[in-house]
Amino acid sequence: MFEKVLVANRGEIAIRIARALREMNIASVAVYSELDRDALHVARADEAYLLGGPTAAESYLNVQRILEVCRESGAQAVHPGYGFLAENAPFAEACEEAGIVFIGPPASAIEAMGSKTRARELMKGAGVPIVPGTTEPVATVEDARRIVAEDVGFPVAVKAAGGGGGKGFRVALEESELEAAFEGAAREGEKFFSDATVYLERYLPDPRHVEVQVLADRHGNVIHLGERDCSVQRRHQKVIEESPAPAVDDEMRERIGQIGVEAARAVDYVGAGTIEGLLQDGEYFFLEMNTRVQVEHCVTEMVTGIDIVREGIRAAAGEELSVAQEDVVLRGHAIECRINAEDASKKFAPAPGAITSYSEPAGPGVRVDSGVRAGSEVTPMYDPMVAKLIVWDVDRAQATARMLRALGEYEIGGLKTLIPFHVALLQTEQWANGETCRDLLEDKNWLKQLAFPKAEKPKGDDGEAEETVEQTYTVEVSGRKFDVRVIGPPFGGSVNGAVPAGAPKPQRAQRADSGGGGSSDELVSPLQGNMWKVLVEAGQAVEEGQLVCIIEAMKMENEITAHKAGVIADLAVKEGDAIASGATIAVIKSES
Repeated sequence: MFEKVLVANRGEIAIRIARALREMNIASVAVYSELDRDALHVARADEAYLLGGPTAAESYLNVQRILEVCRESGAQAVHPGYGFLAENAPFAEACEEAGIVFIGPPASAIEAMGSKTRARELMKGAGVPIVPGTTEPVATVEDARRIVAEDVGFPVAVKAAGGGGGKGFRVALEESELEAAFEGAAREGEKFFSDATVYLERYLPDPRHVEVQVLADRHGNVIHLGERDCSVQRRHQKVIEESPAPAVDDEMRERIGQIGVEAARAVDYVGAGTIEGLLQDGEYFFLEMNTRVQVEHCVTEMVTGIDIVREGIRAAAGEELSVAQEDVVLRGHAIECRINAEDASKKFAPAPGAITSYSEPAGPGVRVDSGVRAGSEVTPMYDPMVAKLIVWDVDRAQATARMLRALGEYEIGGLKTLIPFHVALLQTEQWANGETCRDLLEDKNWLKQLAFPKAEKPKGDDGEAEETVEQTYTVEVSGRKFDVRVIGPPFGGSVNGAVPAGAPKPQRAQRADSGGGGSSDELVSPLQGNMWKVLVEAGQAVEEGQLVCIIEAMKMENEITAHKAGVIADLAVKEGDAIASGATIAVIKSES
C-alpha cells in the first residue's frame, strides 16, 4: 500500500480523499493555487504545496508542477478526484512515465471513453445499447443538416466529443436552431476540452438520467453497486441525485448493472467509474462513461455502506476489491443536494462571494461533504459548488423529509445558494411522484418565485429613492421568538454592512442601484465573470430577447439577452474583458 498520496484537486473532493487516506494511514499532500492559500483542503492535509497562479491552467492543470511536487514531497501516487486532470489521458501517461501511480483507470481506458464518439463505437461493438446517432465526428453544419434529415431527425442533441458535466451540450428542436447549437457545442468543446469536434444524438425530450457505479481491480474483478438517478438537472448539469432510482426495479437494476460491468470490461477498467445512461419507456441507452469518482458517489456509499474512494485507492495499489457482487445490498434511500453558489431566480447565474458565517446541519442520517468555512471565498475562477448535503433514511419519502429538515438547518451567510431552490423543489408534487421535474426547471415564473421580492424604495425629501438594505432580526414577542426580515432604509448604527443613518448621503450619480437594474435603457450584467463573446455592435438594432453576449463565470456560459427592443446606443464591453455584477453591458434606446 502507498505511504503518501498527492491529491491533485481542491475543495470538498480533496478533503474527501484526504479523509479516506487518513483512515488508511496514508499521508496526504495537498496542492493549491494562489487563490486557495487559505482554503480548507490545504489545512486538512498533512502537507501542502503551492502550484502557481490563480487560474486553473497555472495551478490545478499544471502537469509539470504537480509532478515536481510529487518528487519534492515523496508522494508515490496521485489521486485526481473529479474535474481538472481526472480524465486526462496524457496526465495519466505522464504519471506512469515518472514512476508515479495514477489512482484511476489506465490511460488507454481514459482515452477510449474520453472521446464520446469512440466510446459510442466501442459500446456498440460490445453489444451495449446506445442512443441513436453518429459514432463519428460531424465536421460541418452542412454535414449535420444532411445527417439529421436522413437519419437522426429533430429534436437533436449536438455534443462535444470530449465533453462532460453538461459542457458542450446543445439541443436543436428544429432546423432553424441547428447552426447555433452546432457552433455552441463546438465552442464549449474547444474551450473546456481543447477539442471542437462534435457528434449528433437523437434528443430524448424527458428521459430519466440513470447511472451505474462500477468498481474494478487489476485481478479481473468487476462489480456494480446499483444505480443512481440524476434526472434533476439545470443546463444539463446535475443538482439533485438519489439512490436507488425511483423508476428502476430489481430486474432493470440487474440488466443495467450488467451493462455497466460489460462496458468496464470492454476497456480493461481499473478503479471507480460510472456508466451514464438514459432510461425512457423501459429502454436503457448508454450515454457515456465517466472514468473517475463522481460528484454524487456519496448516495451510493450511503445505501451500500461501501467506501468508493477507498476501493479506488486499493485497486490502484494492486489490491483486490474488498467486496464481491453478492455482497452488494442496497438498503434504504439516499438523496444528495448540491449546494452551489448560484441564484436560481436568475437562470441559475453563478453568485460568487465571501461566506460571512457558516453552520452545517447534523443529526441522524445527515452527511455534509464541504470545502468551506466562515471566511472562505467562493471565487468565480472555479466551480460554484460550496458543498454536498447527503441524507439517508429507510425510504424515499422519509429521506425527503430528512433532507428538508437538514436544508432548514444549513446556514450560509453572505452568499446566495441553491438552498431555497432545493427546499421548494423537494416539496412539489412532481418530486413526490418521482418525476424528472424538467418542467419546473424550465419554468421561469416558478424559478423567479424563489427570489425574495424587492420592496419599492421609499422616497427621500429630494424625491429620490433612498438607499434600502435587507436586514434580518430575531425578535421576541410574548415570550416567543420570531425571525423577521426587513427591507427598507437602514436603521441607526451599522448593521450587516448598512450605512449608518447619520452618514452623509452620496450624490445621485455616486449611488449604485442595489438591485443592479440600472435605467430602463441600460442592460446590466447579472453576475461577475469574463466576457466570452459579444454578438452585437454599436448602432445595431436588436429585438427583445435577442442574444447580446455570453459571460463565462464559474465554468459556465451565461447567455445575456436584450431586455427591450431598440438600437445599441452604447456598447460598454468587449470580448476578453472582466465584468462585475451590475456593470453596464449596453445602452439600448427605443426606436422612435
